[in-house]
Amino acid sequence: MKSSRLILATLVGLLVGIAVTWFVLHRASVPAAFTPPSSSAPGDKPVLYWYDPMAPDKHFDKPGKSPYMDMQLVPRYANGSGDTRGTISIDSRAVQNLGVRTARAERGTLTSTVRATGTVAFDERAVTVVQARVPGIVEHLDVRAPLTAVKQGQSLLTLLAPDWTAAQEDYLALRHSQSQGLDELRAASRQRLLLLGMSEAQIRAVEQAGKAQTRIGVTAPRAGVIGELSVREGTTVMAGTPLLRINGLDTVWINATIPEAQVGRVTPSAAIEAELPAFPGERFAGEIEALLPDIDAATRTQVARIVLRNPDHRLAPGMFAHVGIATATPKASVLVPTDAVIVTGTRNVVIVADGQGRFRAQEVRIGDEANGKTQILDGIAEGDSVVLSGQFLIDSEASLSGTLARLQGGDAAHETHPDAAEPKP
Repeated sequence: MKSSRLILATLVGLLVGIAVTWFVLHRASVPAAFTPPSSSAPGDKPVLYWYDPMAPDKHFDKPGKSPYMDMQLVPRYANGSGDTRGTISIDSRAVQNLGVRTARAERGTLTSTVRATGTVAFDERAVTVVQARVPGIVEHLDVRAPLTAVKQGQSLLTLLAPDWTAAQEDYLALRHSQSQGLDELRAASRQRLLLLGMSEAQIRAVEQAGKAQTRIGVTAPRAGVIGELSVREGTTVMAGTPLLRINGLDTVWINATIPEAQVGRVTPSAAIEAELPAFPGERFAGEIEALLPDIDAATRTQVARIVLRNPDHRLAPGMFAHVGIATATPKASVLVPTDAVIVTGTRNVVIVADGQGRFRAQEVRIGDEANGKTQILDGIAEGDSVVLSGQFLIDSEASLSGTLARLQGGDAAHETHPDAAEPKP
């Protein structure tokens, strides 16, 4: 009998304990959010919406359990200035502690520099070919090796040319004749000597000597270096045979390779500055003469032909050069400091300061970047204040408030769950 009473008392006590435990747990599971918003909001501020901290871009009209996570929805309160969707508000002391700096978006022309490398080459427009005007034999060479520097008027070689000798004899005979009416013949005979390649100085020497010269010296028509030497002593040449080639050095080319991605920023006649390792600390100014119409399939580069003056003939073909090409945007556009642009990989965002501690994340379309400035093609206007420092912390807060999600149309999401509150449109 006593054992039956003991068992009954134990069962009653167990049931009472289960009931108490259930009651406590049930009270604990009732969300405080079910209380009127005016009594639960800090400072009696109205609740704008409820959201799941793990999915901040989804908004709900009433409290309840999240349809995404096993947790209660969190209220978002008004900050005293109405609906704040699209912006966030940060206390002025917090802004100061974060070290937030701002700058104004300005309108201007973006000037940048395209960097390229190249090599010095001969100016192919400053090339002179010396050739034989008449058949002859090369008797003597004064220049015996390629790349020998020569001056204008310097003797290059001596030719034995019978046709020159015969032409000189005819001219001297007409010149010494006393017959009348030979002036035109004399002028034609003298012109023939010029056409055969004799210079004015050589013809005057023949006139002064009064006899034909059997050997004729060929002189350099310009200063430069011997680019090619085609004959040797004893070589028989015909009329029109190239004897040698002279490359001028008063100007040289730099063939600079421009990456294909930057070719559109380079234009003919653009000013350049070149630096050569051979002359450290010196800069050589020039301009682009032409962009050669050919893209290297292997390196994906295009060659820009640059002309440099070389009065001292210090720049030699084959030298390596670093080239800076000045470029500019064709028209004025909105510019912001590059530090203000947040590159996320899928979009570019700028944090705009609307004043009184209010900030918003604005997606922008960017153009070129140079000298610490970035060109803004669309998204913000001239005069907007953009955040330069602390924007990543502001961006994190903006992400929690769903601002960046709304840039992708996050506000348009309307997901439902049978056991959860309805999302707010």
